[in-house]
Parts: sequence; structure tokens; C-alpha cells
Amino acid sequence: MKIGILYSRIRKDEKLLLSELRERGHDVTKIDVRKHQFGLHDTTAPVDDLDIVVDRCLATSRSLYATRFIESYGVPVVNSPETAEICADKAKNSLALAEAGVPTPETKVAFTKESAMDAIESFGYPCVLKPVVGSWGRLMAKIDSRSAAEAILEHKATLGHYEHKVFYVQEFVEKPGRDIRVLSTDGEPVAAMTRSSDHWLTNAAKGGETQAFELDDEALELVAKASDAVGGGLLGVDLMETGDSYTVHEVNHTVEFKALNGTTDVDVPATVVDWLEAKASEKTAAEAVA
Repeated sequence: MKIGILYSRIRKDEKLLLSELRERGHDVTKIDVRKHQFGLHDTTAPVDDLDIVVDRCLATSRSLYATRFIESYGVPVVNSPETAEICADKAKNSLALAEAGVPTPETKVAFTKESAMDAIESFGYPCVLKPVVGSWGRLMAKIDSRSAAEAILEHKATLGHYEHKVFYVQEFVEKPGRDIRVLSTDGEPVAAMTRSSDHWLTNAAKGGETQAFELDDEALELVAKASDAVGGGLLGVDLMETGDSYTVHEVNHTVEFKALNGTTDVDVPATVVDWLEAKASEKTAAEAVA
């Protein structure tokens, strides 16, 4: 298999993936998006002979544009730019989940400080204010009072970037000190773990403690539905427990898996490469029929 890895920085996740690919004898081409240009008909990136390209870009903007161009050259990309566009934007993410009938926290989007305050007041305190684009729990705020809401809205309104003027307000979900991260390939779970913390943010990037988690039938169904809702691919589906049920608050498209690989008994990079080999075989089979 000739596979391209689209990246801007090689982290532990990419090292795990590269090691597994090379151990199996695959021909790997690393494509640093910082060093290439992408034109309407061709690119300086070496993609012509590749069976598949895996997007591992750290920056959302680079990911969205580079994958769109590479797909236009007829090279399969995972995840697809369509999936990336939905997952990269929390508002689009929430809409896709809701339209697919996946339980997700109640959310409102507003465009002025005044309407955002009305949305916050309609939820009551606490509620959550998130940036529409972002990861690792950055710039997320649990709002406990009107005075806190006024201060945070004022800060966001003066930050300058238009994305900060899209106020994404969400109900606060009382979870049992943890959430659940599921790595899935086209809706099929690879492995799952909980991320626990005394802080309301339980992201592993924020220092949350991880532990393997066994998915029940309801969680399995939600992972599959959430994956389908955003177009499938290699995804991180995040769930929160709500009593005896779940809510899906986010689906991630350039998902990190180093913490998961060190938490569960599953060989995560090996399972991911199994899936990539199957995707590349699908392309070969389709070309043979054509």
C-alpha cells in the first residue's frame, strides 16, 4: 500500500501510526503541508501514486483546505473534507448529531452579546460557553453567574476574530466526573476509555485520568449513529453518561489515540492500519471494475 500522511507536526500518535505502517512494509510518504502548495489542477505535494492519504494535520484550517485539494486530484482522503468540515465546527457538529436523532446537549448559537446573554439566561446557571472551533478543552467556560457571563461575553466580543463573535451556548450536563472517548472506524469501535477528573473538564489533554471502558449496546448504537451523522471515517466520539443513558457531545475528526493505546489492551495503531488497508483495497477494487 502506498500511503500518504498529511501533517504539520509529528506527535506520538503519528509515530505510532508510522511505525505500524512501516513494520508491515507499506510505502509511506510524509507530506508536510507547510512545505507545499496546492493548485487547482496539481500540487507540489507527492500524491500522484498514493492509494490513500491520512489527514493528521494539527491545524484545522490546513486540514480543511489541504484535504479538499487532495481529494480534487482524485486521491482518497481519510477523513474526507466533508467529514472534517462538520467535525471541525461545533455548531455544525451539533446540528448533524441532532438531525440524525443522536442525543446531544441542548445548544443555542447567538451572534451578539445581548442575544447570547438571553441564551445563557434561558439555560440558567451553570451553563457552558464554547468556541465554535477549538480542541483540547481550550477557551471553554462554565458560567456560574450573570456577572461571569457578562465578563466572558465582553472578552469574546473584543477578541477580534469573527469566530469569537459566534456565541455557542450549551446546557451544562451533570456527568459522574468523567466522560467517554471512543475511537471508531466507520462507526465500528476500536476501543473506549473514560477520562476522569475533579475538574468539570475531563479531557486527557487537561490531565484527566484514563481507564478502559466496555461499551454497552446503547453506546455501541450511538457511536455508529454519530459516525454516520458526520460522514464516517476514523473518529473520536465523545459521550457523557446521563443517569442510565448517554449523550454525545462531540465527534472529532483528527483524533488523538496515544492515551487510548496506553489505557486499553487493544493495539490501536494496528487496528487503525487494518482499517486503512481495507479502505485502500476498496479503491483498488473500484479501479479494477472501472
